[in-house]
Amino acid sequence: MDERIPKRILIFSLAYYPHVGGAEVAVKEITDRISDTEFHLVTMRFSPEESSEEKIGNVFVHRIGNNSSRLSKFFFQFFAARKASSLHRQHHFDAVWAMMAHSSGVPAGLFKTFHPEVKYLLTLQEGDPPEYIERLMFPLWPLFKRGFTKADAVAAESTFLGRWARRMGFMGPLEVIPNGVDAGRFSQVYSAEELATTRAKIGKKEGDVWLIHTGRLVHKNALDVVIRALPFLPMHLHFFIIGDGPDAQALANLAEKCGVTERVHFHPYVPLEDIPNYLKACDIFIRPSRSEGMGNSFIEAMAAGLPVVATQEGGIADFLYDAKRNPEKETTGWAVDIDSPEQIAEAVKDIIAHPEVVARVTGTAKKLVFGKYDWNLIARDMIEIWQKFT
Repeated sequence: MDERIPKRILIFSLAYYPHVGGAEVAVKEITDRISDTEFHLVTMRFSPEESSEEKIGNVFVHRIGNNSSRLSKFFFQFFAARKASSLHRQHHFDAVWAMMAHSSGVPAGLFKTFHPEVKYLLTLQEGDPPEYIERLMFPLWPLFKRGFTKADAVAAESTFLGRWARRMGFMGPLEVIPNGVDAGRFSQVYSAEELATTRAKIGKKEGDVWLIHTGRLVHKNALDVVIRALPFLPMHLHFFIIGDGPDAQALANLAEKCGVTERVHFHPYVPLEDIPNYLKACDIFIRPSRSEGMGNSFIEAMAAGLPVVATQEGGIADFLYDAKRNPEKETTGWAVDIDSPEQIAEAVKDIIAHPEVVARVTGTAKKLVFGKYDWNLIARDMIEIWQKFT
């Protein structure tokens, strides 16, 4: 590894393991692959049972607070900056790294203000619409903007978020570095017996076609639109939802209202290492997002060899190319408009009717994942960005 890479880096992240989302996975996957740098991370302590300090992988984790209330998340912005300054006096960090502007930009910007000699990298991985985040952060607006303008470099997970950084006043070097996937894990081959066991476990019958979604049950993921599409599809089409979230009951109520309760199957959170098995036991991945910074679940499904139905909102447009909408590119999926159950139904019918096209499209999508989105490639790109601005 190049000697110019910072040897001590402090990371700001609102959450970290055991609380796992795309940003947390990104931090761990990247830091695990950079062995000669010492990483420290300041995050929230969501309950008194969580350890204040521990080492997870290649990261020394420092937790502050003792609950997950909205007020605690607000004050985290300031207490994290104070904790970082205290840690800096002990460890003399070469650089700080903020994971997501809306939760870590404020403390990173404050830290940079008082320690201008320390390089500061901001990574943008927001899934919510920038306009929503800006409204949410309005009470801290000057400090929130400082989280952008004080950065020495920005790594955005999509061109969409890169444009947001420019709108927020960042004028320095900007790289688009997407989130990644363990391509080998998601493309692994399961025996017919293993898949049959999984299908029996979830209740998938011979001849049924199951749409699958993995991720949070939230408004932006538009799972309600998939449920509204089911009445336009034959009875053997089912929707399998893996994950938890605040919209669970509303989605169950909608399924009942639409008369498709028996075709909508809810499954609780599944560990990341088990997701490939469930993907391969199903047939089509779907998430018609209303907004998306990037969306790891799409890439995981592509690596697993599933056809993908999605909108092209936000960062999805960087990797999902539709035959009709993007004729200049090799097709990697089926694109639909926001809030369009009829288009979802047509896309699903098209996939079922043309297996030879599906084989070609999924092959192209998997090739894209291995060539651009594997974690080893992402870690390499992160090393390069550190080299450029430090």
